[in-house]
Amino acid sequence: MAKRYSKAKLVKFRKEIEAKMGFVSEDVDTIREGLGTASNKQGGVTPDSIYSLHMADAGTDSHEQEKNFMFMNRGSDYFKNLEIALERIKEGSFGVCKICDELIPEERMMEVPNATKCVECKENEKLGLA
Repeated sequence: MAKRYSKAKLVKFRKEIEAKMGFVSEDVDTIREGLGTASNKQGGVTPDSIYSLHMADAGTDSHEQEKNFMFMNRGSDYFKNLEIALERIKEGSFGVCKICDELIPEERMMEVPNATKCVECKENEKLGLA
């Protein structure tokens, strides 16, 4: 049976995850607000863009909007993964590798709280050895 993190460490992880969720939520909201103003375009003109009548500028604006959608989706996905990590804390499986059932090092869990595999198992999986 695998070891588990202590209740004190789980509280520490939970606080760290909740803090990350706050930052991610703020970032996604900021991007969403920017997309709201950018989506009010008419012929490539935005309220804050004087020169968007040129085709190249309109293309750049479109590219920036696509990047912002990508960043917003990425942030939303990360937020969902952090929510899942909080669920794993509640159910007692947080920090335990899904493959080898060993405890994932605390340093990794602090940096990547949504990790479900230890580094060795993750590398083996990527190499097709798992």
